[in-house]
Amino acid sequence: MIVVIDYGMGNLHSVRKALEVVGAKVKVNSHPEDIKKAKKIVFPGVGAFGEAMKELKRRSLVQPIKDAVKAGTPFLGLCLGMQLLFEKSDEAPGMKGLCVLDGEVKRFKVKGLKVPHMGWNNIAYSLKPACRQARLTAYNSKILKGIPNGSYMYFVHSYFVLPKDRNVILTTTGYGINFTSGVCKDNIYGFQFHPEKSQALGLKILENFVDLK
Repeated sequence: MIVVIDYGMGNLHSVRKALEVVGAKVKVNSHPEDIKKAKKIVFPGVGAFGEAMKELKRRSLVQPIKDAVKAGTPFLGLCLGMQLLFEKSDEAPGMKGLCVLDGEVKRFKVKGLKVPHMGWNNIAYSLKPACRQARLTAYNSKILKGIPNGSYMYFVHSYFVLPKDRNVILTTTGYGINFTSGVCKDNIYGFQFHPEKSQALGLKILENFVDLK
C-alpha cells in the first residue's frame, strides 16, 4: 500500500489517480499511524512552504515523516513536497523545513523571465561528482528507468531547491539558471515537476517508484 500524505495542500486527486493508473494500491491519509505502516510514501504539495509546515505540525505529521524516511521507507516528494524536505525556504524566513536533506529553497530571480516558471521544460541527467570516475549518471537510477535524457516534464513553481551536497542532485533544468529539478538520496526521491501532469513519461516515473523493491 502506498500512502499519499494529506496535509491539506496537495493536488491529491490527480496524484492518487495517476498512481492507480500505473497499478498502485493507494490510500490518501493524514493519520500518523498509517504513515508509520506505509510500504511507500508519496508527499505531494501545492501551496506555500510556511503554511504547509504549520499544517504538518498541526496534524502531528512531522515526526512520523522523519521516522519513515529514517526507517528506509521509499519516499517521493513532489513539487512543494520536495521543497519541504530541505532546511529552509526564502518563502518563509525563520520557518524550519523537515531537514531531511541539507540545503535551502530559493526564489527565482531571473531578469526577463516570468515567475512562476510554468509549463513544459526538459530535464537533464546530473553527473554526480562522486561518480565521475565511473561515469555513472542519473541514467542508472531506478526512478528514471525508461526516461530519456532531455525528456520534457510539466512545471509550476516560483522556488527551487539548492542542495548542499551536489551528490543528491538527480536532474537539472534550465530556466535562466540551471536549477535542481530532481533529487535522490538512499530511499528519498524528489521532483520539482509534476509527474502526474507530465503525460506518459511522468506516469513512467510514478510506475518506477511503485515498482521499487
